Amino acid sequence: MTTSQSRPRAPGEGAPNSSTDNRKQSLYFPESMLEDMKAESARLDRSLSWVVQRAWKVARAEIRKIPGSQSVEDSAAPAPASETRSA
Repeated sequence: MTTSQSRPRAPGEGAPNSSTDNRKQSLYFPESMLEDMKAESARLDRSLSWVVQRAWKVARAEIRKIPGSQSVEDSAAPAPASETRSA
């Protein structure tokens, strides 16, 4: 396995040739999931951040297929009484 040699980045300095927002964000994962991601990170010789970003890019289309909570509530909620009464 090869390791990339790069200089440390200064605070606020993004990745080279990157125009993305690089603000920090805390994410919490179950311990077993985090260990799996760390193992993949080591296997791929990539950062944990890279693995999470790639996972999001790969899974984004599938996640968009999941109905939102409003969709589920709207279809499961009973009709208001004013709509169920007949005149």
